[in-house]
This record gives sequence, structure tokens and C-alpha cells, in this order.
Amino acid sequence: MDPDRLLDDLNDGQRRAVTSTAAPLCVLAGAGSGKTRVLTRRIAYRVATGDADPRRVLALTFTRKAAGELTQRLRALEIRDRVAAGTFHAVALAQLRGRWADRNVTPPDLLDRKVGFVARLLPRGAYGPTAALDVVGEIEWAKARRIGPELYPGRAAAANRKSGKVPAAVVAEVFDRYESEKQKRRLVDFDDLLRLCIRDLENDRSFAEAQRWRFRHLFVDEYQDVNPLQHALLSAWLGERVDLCVVGDANQAIYGWNGADPDFILKFPSHQPTAEVVRLVDNYRSSPEILAAATAVLAEGERIGELPAGSALELRANRSEGPRPKVIGYGTGEDEARGLARAVRDRHKPGRPWSDIAVLVRTNAQTAPIAEAFEAAGIPSRVKGGSGLLDEPEVKAWLRQLANHRGAFDTVLADLEESARDGDPALEALAAMARDFVAVDPSPSGAGFVAWMRAAARSEQATLDADAVEIATFHGAKGLEWPVVFVAGCEEGFCPIGYAQTTEQLAEERRLFYVAVTRAEQELVCTWAAGRVFGTREDAKPRRREASAYLDDIRRPFGGVPAEAGRDRAAATARTGVRTARGARERKAPVGVSSRAELDDTGQALFDALKTWRSDTARMAGVPAYIVCNDRTLLAVARSRPATAEELLTVPGFGPVKVERYGEAVLAVVAGQQGATVAE
Repeated sequence: MDPDRLLDDLNDGQRRAVTSTAAPLCVLAGAGSGKTRVLTRRIAYRVATGDADPRRVLALTFTRKAAGELTQRLRALEIRDRVAAGTFHAVALAQLRGRWADRNVTPPDLLDRKVGFVARLLPRGAYGPTAALDVVGEIEWAKARRIGPELYPGRAAAANRKSGKVPAAVVAEVFDRYESEKQKRRLVDFDDLLRLCIRDLENDRSFAEAQRWRFRHLFVDEYQDVNPLQHALLSAWLGERVDLCVVGDANQAIYGWNGADPDFILKFPSHQPTAEVVRLVDNYRSSPEILAAATAVLAEGERIGELPAGSALELRANRSEGPRPKVIGYGTGEDEARGLARAVRDRHKPGRPWSDIAVLVRTNAQTAPIAEAFEAAGIPSRVKGGSGLLDEPEVKAWLRQLANHRGAFDTVLADLEESARDGDPALEALAAMARDFVAVDPSPSGAGFVAWMRAAARSEQATLDADAVEIATFHGAKGLEWPVVFVAGCEEGFCPIGYAQTTEQLAEERRLFYVAVTRAEQELVCTWAAGRVFGTREDAKPRRREASAYLDDIRRPFGGVPAEAGRDRAAATARTGVRTARGARERKAPVGVSSRAELDDTGQALFDALKTWRSDTARMAGVPAYIVCNDRTLLAVARSRPATAEELLTVPGFGPVKVERYGEAVLAVVAGQQGATVAE
């Protein structure tokens, strides 16, 4: 393999990232900048120049699919020896199984279905039907952050965690019992695999030396998604060595809710003082117009203090010009779903398959009405995650056979690959996973593979190929791209999500919207509805909604291009929506505070009075309180204490429509509280 040939089609930044001799190396790869190409070329280049032994390379990813893509690309680059690639959980499990086998230790059973286990630890019928799921989410977040049961309540409060109806103290109690019960039954969960591997690397010198000898060159993809537990394991694998290359984009850090910490990539040089940082800013995915809109979303986040100053990579477009992003408002959610169906059908032309089009939404609940509207219109669609590889009957049958197989693994692997040659896509995917397993486990077995596969595929549901419109959440769209993207439900309460209150949560919501926008290659359309029905009651009435402030950011690079009114929209609602869009609101001053405690005494009293007003207003309107105003908006009012409608327009969260609707009442609360303070 000629090393120079690996550099032929790279730009200057990519070439620098591939050839740098720095260790450690951090590659900040903006959206569409060729992140995977750079990662695989760097591995191949180091192998080709004799700087790395492919048998000693470990590439860490966050999904099995990403690991498979990486190994396929390396194979295409003529890497003769198979590079080990896998998720943190899968690699940790393989190493632990090897250690247990060496010591004749019976491995603990893997608990991969936590919800039922936790449900038995909760009072029957208490806290609602989703209580167990909520508690499991909190346990996983805490373990990812290396937080024990005793520290959970305080840390959860500081992070503004929501655990449904389950009080934090109850979560902590169940968390503690969960750990005790697992220990009694010799069970481990996926996060325990990382914790146990860290423990053994730190306490067993021979084990640590063996793993560090085997894997001498470490590469990490999507480094912005690393959580503290994974970072600790990575540090344990490294020891005192510095042969580490990480690739990621802090602007696509969207898993903080699940324990990820973007500070590991944002502050990489402070963690690794000898590191070099290379920035990739050439975007090869999106049109200049789409990139301008995406950049404006981040720039506004920096301006109002949601994002750290200087964190946004301003990307350079390398595609030809395209249409400007559109913003379309509808009267109701039903109107929006029907309008999306018409718009999608209009764009399905000869040479453009359905699969070139995607509809992205913030929450899973938003996918159903869109899928129903598409079905009614005869449009083939697929909800991402709706059909999983583990649910395929052929795969289930093979898993049962593998779990009971006691012979050499290469024998059963040969049988599996023979079956996969018949053309079954599900078995082909399963065989690929088995080959990945062999690369990371020195003593592969059938039972070990089944456990490994569940770990590797834990957060992933693969769907079989079909020509259909993809309907996905913003999170589910990560890493994907389509020529035409509709971002639907762009309303306050969805974008950002209503429960986002802290600066960190709001920053993640903004990055999440940025991820959705940058999935588009040629055309971007954002839609919203002025009324939306929540719940399933037939007599339920649409609740009033307000366009997301992010839509102002989308329009700003083009002089505040007016929103379009959807075809089904009622005339009065259409006039309101278009007026909101045309009256491009004044950009907001920084919020300045993220909690009540940061206000002075007068501000705290005003904040409490505003919350009382909001509660009364929401109750009379029959809507959730956050629809009226979220806490961050009330905090901003309590800090700035506006006296006029013009001043209120400078508060984040108050646009022309909201000022027209609530301005007089809010200003009265401010004036009344100011008067009460003077009287005292």
C-alpha cells in the first residue's frame, strides 16, 4: 500500500490530520467534513508507513454499525490484518471474559433487560406506568457519570434531572437496592462491564500490561459523546502512553441527557497537554444556504451565552448553491402532517427515490401522526428504530443456537456465513457482527458472542433497506444525511424541549437542532403549527403553539425571509404566523442567570410572582405552564425587569406574538412587584 496514494484526494486540513506525528491528536471534524474518511486514512497511513501495527490497533466507536463501516473501509484500503473495532462495552466484555477464563472464574450473567428488574423494586402501581423506565434512565445516567446512590439526589438536582413522578430520594433508594440485588444474584449490567474493566486494569498489573501490549494504538470516533465512565476506561487502557487519536465535533454533542460530557473534547488540550488539535472546516454535504442557516443557529447560541464563545466551527461549503431554507407555518398539527405529505410527494420525481427524503422531529411521539398521514397518502415511509435486527425471526433462531453452542466458534461462524450467503440481509448483518466479535475476543464462544452482540447493539436498531421516506427523531438522524430534509414541529416546547431549563440543557437543545439542520444536502424545509392536539381524547382541542426562536436564526442570513402559510391553514392563524415571521424579532440579550438562586432578593421575589402569574394563565388556558413561558424566560424577565413592550421584546423567549398575548400582564406583574419593593 502506497502511503502517498492515501493522501491524493484529501484537502489540506484532512491531510494534516492524517499525517500528523502528534500524540495525542484531536481532530475537530465539523458536520460533513469527512470525519470517517480521515479516521480510516490515518489508521491506514500509519500502518503503511510502518508507524503502527494493525494487529495492535483498537478503534472505539459508539455503535456496532459504525464499527462495521470502519472495518469495511479499512479493508478497502488494503489493510491485510484485521483491525479490532468495537464499542466500549463490547471490548470491555471481551477483555473481562478472557480474564475470567484465565482464572477459571464463572462469568456473571449479563442483565440486559433492566426495566422488569427495577419494576420489582418499586411499590406496585406507584408513580405511574413509566416509573421503572424513568428510574432505569436515571440509574444509567448516574452510572455513566460515576455517581453512586448516595450522591444521586444532590447531583440530579444540580443537573435539573427529571425522573417522571418518582422523587429523587426514591430513585436513590431503588438504585441502591438495584446494585445490592445484582450483587446477590451475580448479575452485571452494561455499565458494570466498564466499571469492572477499569477496576481490573487498575488493580491487576499483569492484566493491564497484557491489554496495553495488545492494543498500543487507540482511536476514538465521535469523541464528543464520551461519558466520564468511558473516559475513565480509556484512560485505564492508555496508562501513561499517549498514542491516542480522537475525532469528533463538539457542536454535535447531543447525549448529555444520557451522561455524555462534551468538555472532554472541548477541553482536550487541558486533559492532554502535549496534544495537537486539527480543525476540519470544509463541508462536502450541504449547500451554502443550508450551512449559512446552520451557522446562524450556533452563532446566536454563542451571542446569548448558551454556547461557549468560540466553540462553533464556521464551515466552508463545497457544494453548488441551492434554494434558501423555507419556513412554513400551519394551523394545526393535522394540517402540518397533511402538508408534509403533499410536499414530500411533490419532491418525489423521476431520479429521486423516496429514500432521498427525510422528516425529522424532536420526540418519538411526533412520528406517529406524520407516518399516518403518509400512509393515507400512499407514501412509503419508515420510522427509524421501528424494526430491529434483534427482532428478525432468523436472527432470533440463530441466537438461540449460538447461546447453546459448546464447540469451536469458528465452526458455527462458518455455518452462519454459509446461511448468510443465501442473501438474507438480517443474517448478513449477524455474520458481520460475529466477525467483529472474533477480532476483539481472543477466546470466542457462542455464549460470549450472544452477550457481546447485545452489548454492541444495545442502543441501535438496524432496519432493512427499502425505498421509503425516513421519519426519525433528531437523535436518530445523527450521522445520516439526505438530499431533502423536512424539520417538523419547530415550536417552543419542542425546539427547545420544554423541560430544558439550565444553560447546559439549552445548549444541547440548540446543538440538537443544528444536527437536524445539517442532515440536509440540497433542500431544507422547517415547519410548525400554531395549534396542536395533545392526548387521544376525541374532544381534545388544539392548544396554541408558538414558532421556535430557532426559526428566526434560520431566516436571519437571508434578511429575515418571511414564513409561508401552509395551504390548510386558517386565514386568521396564517396572518398571525406570517406577521411573526416578517417582524423579525430583535435578537435577545444574554439570559445571564440559569437559576433562581443567582438572582438578587428583588429578582427572586419577581420570579416567584411571575411563576404565580404563569400558573394562573396556564390553568385558565388549559395548557401546560411551559407553553405560556418557560423558566429561563421568566428568569430573564426577573433579571432585566422590563418596563415597556419594546424592552420586553429584548428578553429571550418574547417575540411579537407573545408580547401581544401576554405583554401587558407581564409588565403589570413587573411594575407591581417593583412597587411592592419600594413600599417596603
